[in-house]
Amino acid sequence: MGCNFTVKSRSVSKYHGDKFSCLKVCFKGRTRKIKINSSFIKRNSFNTWKYTIEVNYYTIEPPDILKPYVRFYWVLEHELAPGEEQYVYRSVADGCTEMVFHYKSVFDEITDSGTDNGGPSGIQFQTNRYRRFVTTQSFGIFGAYIYPFAVPRLFGVPASETSNLALDYDTFLGKAGQLLEEQMMLAPDNQQRAVILSTFLINRLKKGILKDDRMVIAIRELIHANHNPTVEQLASTYNLSVRQFNRQFKTYAGFSPKTYLRLVRLHDAIQQYDHHKTLTQIALDCGYYDQSHFIHDVKEFTGYHPGFYFSGKAEGFISL
Repeated sequence: MGCNFTVKSRSVSKYHGDKFSCLKVCFKGRTRKIKINSSFIKRNSFNTWKYTIEVNYYTIEPPDILKPYVRFYWVLEHELAPGEEQYVYRSVADGCTEMVFHYKSVFDEITDSGTDNGGPSGIQFQTNRYRRFVTTQSFGIFGAYIYPFAVPRLFGVPASETSNLALDYDTFLGKAGQLLEEQMMLAPDNQQRAVILSTFLINRLKKGILKDDRMVIAIRELIHANHNPTVEQLASTYNLSVRQFNRQFKTYAGFSPKTYLRLVRLHDAIQQYDHHKTLTQIALDCGYYDQSHFIHDVKEFTGYHPGFYFSGKAEGFISL
């Protein structure tokens, strides 16, 4: 979906969604979140700033049987415009896992030592680190956004052993991963990719067993309930000591409850930025004890001071 729109001044209100810095537009009766690259900014004689974007972002619901484990499938496509030399994307820390398939072009990772070949596809497990990627070509990406407790159920590995890992499918899944990646690359469209990945995950689902539903409920509640319990309150809710709760929670979430609460708060703050609140109000509403804790977490998990991150100027793009 291509979009053209005009903003009357250089100073505009910004919005950051839970996965992408984005413009909210109505598409097929639903609000969609579209990422905007600042290289398209042009100014005309009426002191108006013109933005032309050629991006396509949408989500696909997984089958009902997978919904307890897969939050949604997503697609992001972008055609580089003439003169647009590259596209840089920064992924922030996230308590969920993503299976990513680059079916058109690839991204390289930008590291302190330079640029590393990122490969065509892979799985990024729950992480408390931000990462940066760059491509010099038009691209298409299909992804699956997965709860962390799905990792032990689908892949037979405790989430605590996968945190901050990013693995290609060959390394992580062997021949099954090779075949999956090949099928996803050759699929004619993204609806078919959703079918292929769903079939793969359903087959994995049948082979795994969740041993502790309490931790699944606890993680879901933290992500979706929009409140900020203490670790002691969580442990009491599930009739466990704090030590027992910490150990079992980490097995299914990948991080300690304290760290996971910080990740959830960050994404709550990102989500709330569309509500015309000051950063101070957002920090208080998301359960930060004070402004310094809010600044510390945003800097650690995004790489930016909140004032800059929420300005929409981060990493070469602008968001409205």
